[in-house]
Amino acid sequence: MDPALFEEWMMITLVTILIGFMGFIVWDLAKKSKAGKFGTFILFFVLGLGVLAFIIKSVVVGYIEGV
Repeated sequence: MDPALFEEWMMITLVTILIGFMGFIVWDLAKKSKAGKFGTFILFFVLGLGVLAFIIKSVVVGYIEGV
C-alpha cells in the first residue's frame, strides 16, 4: 500500500473518531453543567463550525492542488 494513501485514510478515519469523541465530550459537558436546550445547541453549533472549517480547508486545499 502506498504510504500517501494510507496517511489519507488514517487522517479521515482518525479525525472522524476525534470529532465523535469531541461530540461526546460536549454532550457530557452540557449535561453536567445543566446547560439546557439552548446552551446545548450553542455548544454543538460551535463544535459544528469547527468541523465545517476543517472540511472547507480540505476542499480548498484539494482545489488548489488540483485533486
